[in-house]
Amino acid sequence: MKIGLVGYGTGGRHFHAPFIMAAEGIELAGIVARSESKIAQIETDYPGLPIYASLPEMLAAGVDAVTITTPPETRRELVLEAIEAGVHVVADKPFAPSAEVARELDAAAKAKGVVLSVFHNRRCDTDVRTLKGVLDGGELGKIWRVHSRMDMDDPATLELGPSGGLLRDMGSHVIDQMVWLFGPVASVSAHLDMIESEAGPTDAGFVVSMRHKNGVFSQVSSSKLNKFAENTYRVYGENGCYLSYMTDVQTLAIFADKRPLDDLKGWGYEVEENWPELRTASGVRKVPSEQGRYHDYHEAFAKACKTGTPPPVPPSDAIEALRILDAARISATEHRDVSLLD
Repeated sequence: MKIGLVGYGTGGRHFHAPFIMAAEGIELAGIVARSESKIAQIETDYPGLPIYASLPEMLAAGVDAVTITTPPETRRELVLEAIEAGVHVVADKPFAPSAEVARELDAAAKAKGVVLSVFHNRRCDTDVRTLKGVLDGGELGKIWRVHSRMDMDDPATLELGPSGGLLRDMGSHVIDQMVWLFGPVASVSAHLDMIESEAGPTDAGFVVSMRHKNGVFSQVSSSKLNKFAENTYRVYGENGCYLSYMTDVQTLAIFADKRPLDDLKGWGYEVEENWPELRTASGVRKVPSEQGRYHDYHEAFAKACKTGTPPPVPPSDAIEALRILDAARISATEHRDVSLLD
């Protein structure tokens, strides 16, 4: 499958292109970029790869699918343009400015008969896959509550202004992870750490608490301005607890100029000293790292396009995450719990 990449910022360069290149059966057919600096970077990273000035130019050259990873405010129009052209689409997160707009994009894709999937690639994180393996094994029994924290000392990447903020950025991922692991959410309560910027009020940190329909309580939090970086999971169940301090393995490797194609077999594993602990009546044991594989997302997307199987993250999943994000902002603004029950 030939897939084109629209945008070559941090997302396109670090989280899409290297993993498209590593995905079996997929060809990176070209990149849309306009600025001289981005074009020069592409020529350095991928010599000879076609570079296009616009999405229509890329579509005219011929691709089976496109990945849209431009800034959020431009994404809706580009996704609709690609759908109208009859090509399959991966839309970066946040999928849309609201659940309502997300439903519009979903309806457009269904009407045109193309596959639309949302890039919630962090379902393929090393720590999340390791946690899912423990949950599937059932040793913790009934799960009571889960706490997920992703603190990043990374102020330069905070998207400023009301349309940016950390809730829509990292919040899209960590909320999707909880819904993927524990199912639909019944109610939401949230707090936002707000700063003033030249672009307007911006949430620079958040805590979102969710009560899932199956009774699990989950809480996710993240920050970028607090001079601290750590990823943790704490899972409490009737038979014990699970404690994880695994690192963001794939991201750290990418920003160290490593690529999955350099060592596909060894890619995405946490070092043994950071393996999580499972504590039950049987004692304490280390849980070996599962492999983190963002390129699995692209392979599953290609399969969906070819065979009609469900995409790795269907729009319905992203719409549920957006409903929670919308509810979280209402909760933080109005200082109340927000019900998501119909």
